[in-house]
Amino acid sequence: MIISKQKDRQELLAALEGRDRIFLVGCAACATACKSGGEEEVFQLQEWLGGQGKEVTGSVVIDEACHIMRAARDLRQHYAQIEEAQALLVLACGAGIQSVSGSTDRLVIGGVNSLFLGNVRRFGQYEEKCSLCGECILNETAGICPVTNCAKGLLNGPCGGMEEGRCEADRDSECAWVQIYERLKTQGRQGVFARTVAPKNWAKGGKPGKHKLK
Repeated sequence: MIISKQKDRQELLAALEGRDRIFLVGCAACATACKSGGEEEVFQLQEWLGGQGKEVTGSVVIDEACHIMRAARDLRQHYAQIEEAQALLVLACGAGIQSVSGSTDRLVIGGVNSLFLGNVRRFGQYEEKCSLCGECILNETAGICPVTNCAKGLLNGPCGGMEEGRCEADRDSECAWVQIYERLKTQGRQGVFARTVAPKNWAKGGKPGKHKLK
């Protein structure tokens, strides 16, 4: 899930300056789950914009705003309302915003900030576990990613600042490599500290990423 949060309202007002007719777009997937751009948030934003002297010409909550073809289809169904608007305000992650902007000639303004790819601990509590580096080593590290969970992204064990199993950068957090060691030990697997991992090939996570199913 892409974790996002709404931008500051004053930042939105500045971005909308001189544009009084707005069409709102939300996302029924990730943005709904983390309460930054679902139906409830779209309605709340509509109410707030009305109080700021703005007219909302219409709105749509796309099932998955990052789905380029679906976004284009849903926007076509609201063509007249979009034509009346001077800008589209999108409550979706950066991928969703770009799906919308690629489907209209109208000005598109992002209403949220994309934070990270997140795991759900429980409702309203999210944790980053994966950095999308393109070269996964989870098979060797007992399903714990040191690139993300280690503050320094170390690939060959803990740094010298680790103390009593705690991270040097955050003493309230357990060292990722201690977690890796303990889990491997429980699984009866040895040798993680005997091998040397070569520097990560960051080109495998090159931008922009593209992938097609064969």
